[in-house]
Amino acid sequence: MADVIETFADGTVIERDFTAAELAQIETDKATQLAKQAEAEAKAAQKAALLDRLGITEDEARLLLG
Repeated sequence: MADVIETFADGTVIERDFTAAELAQIETDKATQLAKQAEAEAKAAQKAALLDRLGITEDEARLLLG
């Protein structure tokens, strides 16, 4: 089974396996995405902890910050 299927406007279809460089890029992209997701989750946790410590809701914080 091919990893990549390229379909062109003229109806030509090419099935081929990923190259080593493409596989490496896919792994790099996955790692980058996981790191971004972890960072976003950490920021959300920090925000929730701060709001909890202050005893206010997110809406109340927005009102205070204007």
